[in-house]
Amino acid sequence: MTNTYRDSGRAGRENEEEFVDILKEKRCSSDLCHALRDFTPSPYKGGPTCTAADLPKAVLESQYLRYVVEEIAAETGSSLEEVREEASVILDEMSQNLQLGFIRLLSYVLTKVLKRLFTGVHVNMEGLDALRKAVGESPVILLPNHRSYVDFMVISYILFTYDIPMPVVAAGLPLAGMKMFGEIFRRSGAFFIRRAIGSDKLYWAVLSEYVRTIVKKGYAPLEFYVEGLRSRTLKSLMPKLGMMHMVLEPYFKGEVYDIKLVPISISYDRVLEESLLAHELLGVPKPKESTTGLLKASKVLQNNYGSMHVNFGRPMSVRQLCRSKINRCRYNLAPRDLPQKPSADTQACVSSLAHLMVRIQEEGTLISPWSLMACLLLQAPTAVLTVQGLPWHRLTEKTLWLRKLALDFGARLNWPGQVPDPDVMSSAVALHRSIARREAGRVYLVQEEERERKRPVNPEEDVIKTAVAVLMMAAYRNQSLHIFVRPALLATAIHVAKTVQRDELFAFFCFLRDVFSNEFIFVPGKSSQDFEEACVLLRKCGAVHISEQEVTVSDAGLEVLSFLQALLQPFVDSYQVMFRYLCDNGVHVFTEKQLLPAVRNLATKLILSGELHTYEALSSDTQKNVVSALRRLEALTKLKASEQNEYRVNKAAVRRIDDMFCGKIPPQMLQTTPDAKL
Repeated sequence: MTNTYRDSGRAGRENEEEFVDILKEKRCSSDLCHALRDFTPSPYKGGPTCTAADLPKAVLESQYLRYVVEEIAAETGSSLEEVREEASVILDEMSQNLQLGFIRLLSYVLTKVLKRLFTGVHVNMEGLDALRKAVGESPVILLPNHRSYVDFMVISYILFTYDIPMPVVAAGLPLAGMKMFGEIFRRSGAFFIRRAIGSDKLYWAVLSEYVRTIVKKGYAPLEFYVEGLRSRTLKSLMPKLGMMHMVLEPYFKGEVYDIKLVPISISYDRVLEESLLAHELLGVPKPKESTTGLLKASKVLQNNYGSMHVNFGRPMSVRQLCRSKINRCRYNLAPRDLPQKPSADTQACVSSLAHLMVRIQEEGTLISPWSLMACLLLQAPTAVLTVQGLPWHRLTEKTLWLRKLALDFGARLNWPGQVPDPDVMSSAVALHRSIARREAGRVYLVQEEERERKRPVNPEEDVIKTAVAVLMMAAYRNQSLHIFVRPALLATAIHVAKTVQRDELFAFFCFLRDVFSNEFIFVPGKSSQDFEEACVLLRKCGAVHISEQEVTVSDAGLEVLSFLQALLQPFVDSYQVMFRYLCDNGVHVFTEKQLLPAVRNLATKLILSGELHTYEALSSDTQKNVVSALRRLEALTKLKASEQNEYRVNKAAVRRIDDMFCGKIPPQMLQTTPDAKL
């Protein structure tokens, strides 16, 4: 039987000419000259020009903060002066102090660092030109994804290089505590936010007014990570909505005519923190940000991390995106300067826009050859990868098949068109020698070298050692999951539901989409569109035949559907481990700190017994996503009176969800209303 994906031809990177390596010229020129060059940015559109020192004054004098200060003083019995002083202290801790001299210093250091780390930093010029135009028209919000600490500085570096106004950047407060570097970051445009704000009413008020003032006054482009945190799995995270609402509120209240949102996709061939992230997922505490830690990490400069791509998306008008989604008239019914609780349609609009931005970030990501190879390597049994090795010829043949499938699904690939395919794949394995090695015509998973021990390694420690390597490889697979996840959900529905009826497959697709909506990014209210996209892609590659009533598998589609189902299987298995623990354990109330180690212990035992084959069930991020999903599906309830994040489990509800996963409950019994709770 022939397969249309075997002879794929050359697939080079799409629109290769639109990306420019900004390091190419700098390798032949003076780093100091670049840092001291004339910086003549185009004027930034906004209100009257103000300085960094003017912003805190404007915040403290705002009617909004005065109202909140009076309210808190009345509630706590404190004097107005005491509350104002507390607000002033918060502002001092938070505020940026953007200065061109420190931007030049950062540029000089970053040029040297980037040239040591990367073979190239590629930027799409079309996106930069659109951004340059946008900053002259409306307040601009820059929304990069967050995969590495390098993200924090690289956007400012690129804007400085191309004479675009420097942004102010939301950063975590621990960075401010780094000796010397904290102040450099502050004077390079960083403003610092506490990670745990909770119900601190005054802090929320100061932060939101500070952000709104930056947007209203047009002080500078504002940059923040809509995902909130750096992704430890290199997979997109559920967007955090607090900051998104703050930057959009000036438009909702009519204080600015429009705002432009610029999604930015940052892609890495290899991430600096790959080993650190895998250990964090296995419960090793994250190292505290410190100057000492930064200096100790200087050994990374000795390694090669391949290329980096920064894809600036098209600036998107909030005015157009919100048309017919939100009624702004309600903001005219109360003074703009007074706090207003967002309405349901406002919250839905903010959530929809935040999810849309993350989806566009995903679509702008360039997929590396190694990401495709990781998808395939992880579908081999772990014992094969660690002991026997996977035949190189089989891996390369299948990778070329997958490249064609990815392109048919609309992926943007970072696959050099001018280099022979075998050399591209050999280079990918060589770049990731910390994860895989090629030896005697086979590819093996590389496990961490053991330090000298006075006692033998026990089986549990051996599982963790293998899990580190598996999770590192899984992170690179995750870079391309967004390309395949919708067809993979449909492939899994076809496999589990054992039906060809389109409405029944849609019901099971919606169930899987709902359960995995903390794992993958789905725009709320778009279940039908996601299902149609999955159908179109599977039909395009010849995997299925589709009519109004049925979806049937073609003979040629078995390979595609088998790959897609296997791609999703580690997540299905990991969720079922959590379901099993919650159903079999006699405890009905537990804390998250108790749950995660207990589930990890269960997964370890199942791996050692041979009953479980995925090491990804040990990942704390996956376990937390299951908790979030079960809370959303009302199978877990957070106890309000608890101070330790205690949850009560509804074992019957968890068991029912598990039965659906296994296909024990037929699709006819599932709700088919898109985005409905189970």
